[in-house]
Amino acid sequence: MAAPAVDVREVTVRYGEVLALDGASLRVEPGRVCGLIGMNGSGKSTLFKTIMGLVTPEHGTVAVDGGSSARARRAGAVAYVPQSEEVDWSFPLTVRDVVMMGRYGHLGLTRRPRRADHEAVDAALERVGVAPLASRQIGRLSGGQRKRAFVARGIAQGARVLLLDEPFAGVDRDSEATMVRLLRELAAEGAGIVVSTHDLHALPELADEAALLMRRVLLHGPTAQVLRPENLAMAFGLGLDGRAEP
Repeated sequence: MAAPAVDVREVTVRYGEVLALDGASLRVEPGRVCGLIGMNGSGKSTLFKTIMGLVTPEHGTVAVDGGSSARARRAGAVAYVPQSEEVDWSFPLTVRDVVMMGRYGHLGLTRRPRRADHEAVDAALERVGVAPLASRQIGRLSGGQRKRAFVARGIAQGARVLLLDEPFAGVDRDSEATMVRLLRELAAEGAGIVVSTHDLHALPELADEAALLMRRVLLHGPTAQVLRPENLAMAFGLGLDGRAEP
């Protein structure tokens, strides 16, 4: 039986006196897309960074693709698509440069890309639909194109676990539909995917399951169940009609 794509158990994270995660647990299997839902400040980005091993929890354990976060990163098994504001879009890198970063763990001692690396990058660029933009500086892409370029980086590296932090923020409906279709294809091929989003309308088509986060996972189950107004009320302060309470 395959190991879980992500297995977070009772994780607590603090930033000084600020409690960011409080005994959070989340298990996502390969071939599944999990939507992560929560208000700003609920701990979504912290959870992603903890899964990636960029943040060390005070308590609890994290396993990615059956091993430690560090091992998964070294093996290229996990890919992270950050929020747009976390990226310096003025940096002089082309789209191809960004996607080639996904091949870093596959390069030899010389760190020079070989034919197989270029072919993997070409295939990834083509798959996400940004191949014609490969020579363009990454900051000159639209919001949706940028997100697809980072997904291409994960595809090029052969990641089996993908973490996407607000991939639909600032993108148009066509780009969102393209991204949903692409992520469903990757899940069908066996990838385990976790997507944080405020766009609840996209979740039923995208996600097999959803997790409601407010420093801990309040509810994790089928997407339709988690999206019921009475469940969203636990984290968003919504009334039973789905509207914000005064």
